[in-house]
Amino acid sequence: MTGAPDVLLLLVLVTDLFIVASGRLKACVRATAAQGVLLAALPLALWVPRGDANLAHVVVIGVGALVVKAIVIPSRLLRSAREAGARREVAPYVSLHVSVLMGALLVMLSLWLARALALAPAAGGGERAALLVPASFATVLLGFLMLVARRYAVTQVVGYLMLDNGVFIFGQRLVGAVPVLVELGILLDLLAAVFVMGIAMHHIGREFDHIDTRALSTLRD
Repeated sequence: MTGAPDVLLLLVLVTDLFIVASGRLKACVRATAAQGVLLAALPLALWVPRGDANLAHVVVIGVGALVVKAIVIPSRLLRSAREAGARREVAPYVSLHVSVLMGALLVMLSLWLARALALAPAAGGGERAALLVPASFATVLLGFLMLVARRYAVTQVVGYLMLDNGVFIFGQRLVGAVPVLVELGILLDLLAAVFVMGIAMHHIGREFDHIDTRALSTLRD
């Protein structure tokens, strides 16, 4: 029987594919926010029922992920997109139809890799969700796809967030083995990186009247 963690991870994969298939910037950012909510619930679903992890540790991780991944970063990206006047991804490097096909292939590749690779046992003994490793691999690979297939800075930042979300999922194998301050430090690094990207998008939009990163190739000393 499928447990709550696997249901959450399946929904994460659905949001991954939705982001890859969508050309609307706001829809991509809102799907990222929804993914942040799912990831915030994941530590609780994985660890609390078994009672073998510090509850305060798990709650801090979940709340930190909720605030950073589902509220602060998506709201900042929506503001950047609104200020730049961007609504849709126009003529991406890889068409949406091809992106969906590549995304499906990457998900299948992730399922195969999860079965083929010999990973060390999860902290606390045993895997708590069958989709934990496949979902983390797929989210990372689809994040890379967004980074290289899209032209607009907003959707490239979404790809960066997906990549980080994949790392977050994989990191759930180590909850209890990694100090909570280290995990919160990673979230703060992510937040700082996105704010830097937001500043860059603001300046790109102000100078070029759009946020197509190809415009950076026109810069000269």
